[in-house]
Amino acid sequence: MAILEGIQIQNYRALREVTLGKTFDNGAEPLPRLMAVIGANGTGKSTLMDALGFVGDCLQEGVQAACDKPQRGGFERLRTQGVDGPIQFEIRYRESGDSRPISYTLHINGDRHGRPVVVYERLRQRRKGQSSGQPHSFLLIENGRGTVWAGEASASAEGNRHDQVAMSDRQVLGIATLGTLADHPRIAAFRAFLSGWYLSYFVPDLARKQPMSGAEPHLDRTGENLGKYLQFIQRSNPEAFKAMLARIAKKIPGLLRIEPIPAPDKRLLLAFHVNGYAEPFFQQDMSDGTLKLLAYMLLMEDPDPAPLIGIEEPENGLHHQLLADLAREFKDFARRAKGPQVLITTHAPNFVDALTPQEVWILEKGIDGFSVLARAADIPGVKALFDEGIPMGSLWFSNHFGMGQP
Repeated sequence: MAILEGIQIQNYRALREVTLGKTFDNGAEPLPRLMAVIGANGTGKSTLMDALGFVGDCLQEGVQAACDKPQRGGFERLRTQGVDGPIQFEIRYRESGDSRPISYTLHINGDRHGRPVVVYERLRQRRKGQSSGQPHSFLLIENGRGTVWAGEASASAEGNRHDQVAMSDRQVLGIATLGTLADHPRIAAFRAFLSGWYLSYFVPDLARKQPMSGAEPHLDRTGENLGKYLQFIQRSNPEAFKAMLARIAKKIPGLLRIEPIPAPDKRLLLAFHVNGYAEPFFQQDMSDGTLKLLAYMLLMEDPDPAPLIGIEEPENGLHHQLLADLAREFKDFARRAKGPQVLITTHAPNFVDALTPQEVWILEKGIDGFSVLARAADIPGVKALFDEGIPMGSLWFSNHFGMGQP
């Protein structure tokens, strides 16, 4: 499965310039399979998660629609205050573990009418054996005009065909258009990777709804299609579905078993048999915390998960003693043969207790109002204390990071 090695974000709200993991020109370590971003309120954790969603929205809907979503409020509200330059992203990823990394750069700025447009876009890769010097591009577009190279190889291949391109709509990403063409497999692969990112915004009240009968192969971002997702799994493999519900029931405190019940109108209902009660409860009766745990466990049962999964504050509504176990579940999920990378923001030391210094990043707001991001493993003394047996959450709670506190 493709893996994100690093991302740099510039001029996106409080994220004046932050780098998570390895990008094209820095020597940092690539990102692990699971990573958690911690910090006080207002340091930019939600902004970091939203920035990832913003890039995906730009791909799917265009840059103006992405900027104008209600939670963002337009380009000028997104761009860091006092900055005239573009919002910038650099994303480094590998298509597989043994492939050479590919880097994608995107710059978005306002045109003379104030509308957000793509001003620079590049997909590049160094050829085999090349450790320095200019990389070679699959796509290079500046102010709506540029060059695209066809085929598996980049511009380094002798005789490789290249074409001049002109974008008729500068609010559309070049990878969105060219990534649908068979002539550009590297662009298509990156487009598929980026469009597959999944950011969870689970809403218990939506998960309580009973949608009309139907089947959908993946849980959506809010959990509203939970019933249809369950129907898909049941129809695909009924025996595996029963086994899955048995595994999940063991991981949710107080549950004896979860029983699927077909309704007369062909919907699938879940009956929750709770310790101490003769009659079962149904989805609409369950607590927010139980539904949230159910959604996370179902997400981890997806046989074809997204390449990158982002979850904001999974601890909300859950007892603190469940959080370390939940973190370990996410770690196991990320380490599977076809498992995704998992990025989590959290305020919970109990969750962080299950992680290593390489998996924890700390966001802090500087005196200039901009966010600063640091990896716990790079803070002097942290790794030594962890190696002595002190959990990461305890180190954070005791302020051994020197940052991440209110």
